[in-house]
Order: sequence, then structure tokens, then C-alpha cells
Amino acid sequence: MAIHTPSTTGSRQMFTDPLVMIEARADGTRILRSGIPLPDTYTRCVGEWLEQWAREAPDRMFLAQRGKDGAWIELTYGEARRRVVAIASWLLGQNLSPERPLVILSDNSIEHALLMLAAMHIGVPSCAISSGNSLMSKDFAKLKGNIELMRPGVIYADPVERFLPAIEAVRDLHSGVVVAGGASGAVPGTIPFRELEGAANEAAVMSAFARITPDTIGKFLFTSGSVGTPKAVINTQRMMCSNQKAKELMWPFLAEEPPVLVEWLPWSHTFGSNHNFNMVLRWGGSLWIDEGKPTPAALDKTVRNLREISPTVYFNVPRAYDMLVPLLREDKALRDNFFRKLKFIFYAGAALPHHLWTALEDLSEESTGKRILMVSSWGATETAPMATDCHFRAVRSGVIGVPVPGTALKLVPVADKMEVRVKGPNVFPGYWKQPDVTAKSFDEEGYYMIGDAVEFVDVARPTLGLVFDGRVGEDFKLLTGTWVHVGSLRVAGIDALKPVAQDIVVTGHDRDEIGFLIFPNIPECRTLCPTLPADAPVEQVLSNPAVLSRIRQGMAMMKTTGGGTSTYAARALLLAEPPSVEAGEITDKGYINQRAVLNRRSDLVEYLYADVPDKTVITVHGAV
Repeated sequence: MAIHTPSTTGSRQMFTDPLVMIEARADGTRILRSGIPLPDTYTRCVGEWLEQWAREAPDRMFLAQRGKDGAWIELTYGEARRRVVAIASWLLGQNLSPERPLVILSDNSIEHALLMLAAMHIGVPSCAISSGNSLMSKDFAKLKGNIELMRPGVIYADPVERFLPAIEAVRDLHSGVVVAGGASGAVPGTIPFRELEGAANEAAVMSAFARITPDTIGKFLFTSGSVGTPKAVINTQRMMCSNQKAKELMWPFLAEEPPVLVEWLPWSHTFGSNHNFNMVLRWGGSLWIDEGKPTPAALDKTVRNLREISPTVYFNVPRAYDMLVPLLREDKALRDNFFRKLKFIFYAGAALPHHLWTALEDLSEESTGKRILMVSSWGATETAPMATDCHFRAVRSGVIGVPVPGTALKLVPVADKMEVRVKGPNVFPGYWKQPDVTAKSFDEEGYYMIGDAVEFVDVARPTLGLVFDGRVGEDFKLLTGTWVHVGSLRVAGIDALKPVAQDIVVTGHDRDEIGFLIFPNIPECRTLCPTLPADAPVEQVLSNPAVLSRIRQGMAMMKTTGGGTSTYAARALLLAEPPSVEAGEITDKGYINQRAVLNRRSDLVEYLYADVPDKTVITVHGAV
């Protein structure tokens, strides 16, 4: 059965109309496919895009980053290709292979990009490892596991001085050379990056380039660790190139105007690396590297960049939008520059709470007279990353779209949910050096068992898309036997407790009632307490009657709305300590790892459920 729905007004020129093919099985399983065919042949490897734009638009800006003086340093496509060939020539002499890959310890930068592209240009995998494993760890346990699995032939670090403790910690786990980033000083035992760009051997590089096939490993990307121990995901050229071909078929507007991104999402993760960086490279776009992040300490850098550069598309995680919305509301100049050229806002990593969705729509209308289009996608490191895409105006927040061309989704009834599994050219062949784990990750039909659940916006109208319904392993039962759907409850809670709740961890496994551990939005909490000094301690802000009253009101509203004990929290606790990246409570992409928080703060969970609640525990009973 094929179902087609025309795009809504305003998105027709940008997106291809969604078309969904559905196969219904007797056991309740459904197979969903895109009705947009994926061609059998497409780009052989990522390097073909660099070659194309170096020929066709050599003077167009590809990448830019701020220098030490704050000025932008720009790199054109022609210069990028020249430097990639020179670096690749040096890499050819380092005896690199999938068993001895290039490892990158660095935030996003021009040198990082050049190394990644140079390795792929000669068929050698690169592996960017989250900087947090090196810079925010005391024992370097995750990094040691990463390096022991990779056994790299080259390690790049920038600035190398910051990474020296981490490099020393893994010194006995590899036999590779260490390259110091270009801004680093002279450090014994390392090779300066500038030495990599000596004499170029273009013939040798292009000979290696010609031998690359769609099955060649392009990257190793470690899973975020939101579920279990991080694993090295094999990313082939086919995975990355089929993903961008699918994007081309759904987003035809990309061919009309090269995309401009202001981007911080780390290249150690698939969202920033495969989805966004590769999209810019595929279409000859320009990427302004944002050194900011959605944290109180780094947000000012993002805001500075958005004051100067108007993106054409903007990708970020809900946590970032939560922090940006108040600033966009207060600052007309920032708001106007942000929305000036923006075609749509893309969110991923977690569902976007409804109040942020409507706020962004309202702010865009203030600035441009039009409501901005809000879109999302869904996938994983194992799917390079896109498995679904919302290439239409969604009816509400949380819609992850429909299957992308070439990808099949298998919806399997599990308890009262629909578990989703994935098959297609974008799906990984396995985890590096972990055949047992790989074998357990696929079902008998070869579908990757991602562990997520979805539901239809409207089962009778499948082209309205699917909604992410949480992770199957995160949901739990109360003692009453009632299932609690953590993903949807978390988003509803953040919306009900606005503006206090920046994020929520849901508790209640094997208990009588649900609880919330609330990570507060401290600046917004301070606005509720105008009589407090601007520098009042966080604990004083969180115990203020105005903040507590707002939480009680939100909890009471959730209870009054109805739906039973699985739809609201009966008790809550505001957390003064923010989520810890080092402990795995929050990932580089800015979303909360529910399991890690519950494990690390198990004492607070017990405290929350004390028979006689402490005064710091906020209860819904009797709340008005």
C-alpha cells in the first residue's frame, strides 16, 4: 500500500512530498519504506565532493574558525583540496590502516577537518574521540578503552598542551606518533602539524583515492554511551554517501543555494560529523565553526557568532534552544540576524518541548512576518545517522518524519509499544572488533535493533510521520503494573514546568508513584526571584517560594489534565548540581543520559522517596 500526501503550503518548494509504502503482517508487524526510490548508484566516496568543489568553486569559502585574535580564518575549497593532498601524502608514510587508524583528540577546527578528509582521501579511517574523554576525566578510563580498541598509528591533539595528561595516560596502549596542532608550541615527543604539509605526492594520493570503494571504512565513531559501554561503529563510505543521496532526494532546495551553517555540534558524533559536515561538503556550502556550546560558560560565544553570521539552516539540540530563546526574545538585533536568511530550524538528540517550539515560531514571525519551519530527523551512529526525516511541516513537536529513501523500518509490537528496527545501505556492518555484540544487534531478517520505539501521528495518515516514543529499555512499570513512558513524560514535564525545568530525569521504577529529578534553568529561575541579589547562591534561588510555587503549579496541572498515575509526577526535587559530562550524565550533544543520572544519584532517588519527605521535596498532593 502506498500513501502520498502533498506538502503543506510553504514547504513545497523546499521539500519533496512524503510518500510512504506500508506492508502489514499478520502478527502486527509493519514494514515502512519511502516511496521515493534510492538509485542503485550514487557518489562512491566523500572525497568526490571535495574534488568536485575544488574544481567548480575553488575560491568559495568552505570552513571558517576564529583565530586567537578573534578574527575569522577562512579556508576555500581549492585551498582545502591542496592541503588535503599534502597531508594525505604524509599519512601514506605512516603505515596506517583500519588496524592503525588516525585518532583525533580535538574540538572542531580547520586542521581537524583537513586531517579527517586527508585520511578518507587515501582510504584510511579516522576516529574523532570526544574531547570530554581527555579533558574532563580524572582516570581517563573511557579514553583508555577507546585507544586500546583503536591502536592508532597517528594521534592528533590540539592544543596538545591541554591533552598531555591524557596522551601520557594512553602512551603504552599504542605505537603511533603524536601530532601537535598548529597553534601548539614546541612539545617534546610530538610532530608539529606544519610538518605534515611538506612535499605533496599527488600521484600516490590519487592512486590510493582511486582504490576506495563504497565498502571502504571512512570513520570509526564511538557511540555516546547513553546505553551500555561505548562501542566503535564502523562507518563505510556507502553509509555516508547513501545518507546524503537520500537527503538530496528529500531536500531539493539544497541544490539551489549552498547551505550556510553556524555549527558547534562535535565531529566526534554522527549528527555533527556525518549529517551536518557532510551535507555542507556535498553541496559546496560554508561552515562557520562555532566555538561555543549550550552551556552557561560558552553560550556567549555562540551568540557572538550568530550576531555576525546569518545561517540558512540551523541545527541544534533542545538544550541549546532552551538557552537561546530568552536571548532572541530580548535582543532584536540578534533575533533579526538569526532569522534573516533562515529556511528552517532543525532539532535532534531529543524531542523539543512544545513551549520552545511555539516560542521559536513566534519569534521568527516577529522578525520576518513568517512562521519558521521546524523539522527533525531520527537515527543513530549506526545509521550514519539518518533513518527518518521530517521533510514537511509537522503538525506538532516531536515528529521525526518518515523513512528516508532506501531505508526500511520494521515496527514490531512490544508490550504496548512499537519497537522500531532499521535496514538499508545507511546501516553499519558492525562494531569494530566486537563480533558477538554485532551479532546480537541484528534480528533474523537483518534489521538493526536500535532499541527505540515510535508511534504514528495518525495511523490512518502515515505521511504525517512518526513520533519518537522513547527507548524501550528506559520505560518501566510502577508497582501497580502501569507502564511509564519516560520519553513522552519527560517532554511533557519540561513543558509543564517551564521556565524552571531545563531537563528532567524520570524516577519511579518499582515504586508507587513517579518522581522528577529536575535540572533547573538557573537564569530563568532568577527572573522569578526579583527580590534576590543577582549573585544569590544557587541553593537560595532554588528554595525561593516563587520557584517552588511554579513547580507545584506545573505538577498540579499535569495531574489535573488526567490520564492516571503514569502521566504525572507526585514528587520532585530540584538539583543544584548540574549534569556531569565526565560521569556520562550529559553527552557532548547536550542531552541527558537518564540511566547514568539515576545510577550516579541513586542516593537522591532514595531521598526523593523517603516515607516522610524532606521540605526540599516538592509534592503534588494538595498543590494548587
